Amino acid sequence: MEYFKNCILKHYIDFKGRARRKEYWFFVLFAAIIIILAGVVGGVLDNILGLSGTLTAAIVTIIDLGLILPSLSVLVRRLHDIGKSGWWFWISLIPFVGGIILLVFMLLDSQPGSNAYGSNPKGK
Repeated sequence: MEYFKNCILKHYIDFKGRARRKEYWFFVLFAAIIIILAGVVGGVLDNILGLSGTLTAAIVTIIDLGLILPSLSVLVRRLHDIGKSGWWFWISLIPFVGGIILLVFMLLDSQPGSNAYGSNPKGK
């Protein structure tokens, strides 16, 4: 939870520096949990109020919009951690293989020592 709060409160739109693998994946985990819980709560409220998914869509959309910038910033900082430019994010737009390549990048270990984007956040 600390990594998620760190991304939201300290690094909301910080595209500089490095984010270790653990920070990235904990952010993704907690963001997914929050979106799922919002969908469930919205679905229950839609059912109680007799709406047809309007409230669920509104709640999830607001949360998604709030998480776009921190998601992009932690993704770019994660790419920096493996020694890649943040512009590598655009590879995800290539159908089929782009997302897989980006996933592999997110699974790679940190580049040891300092690189062009700063010192290793692991302290090694």
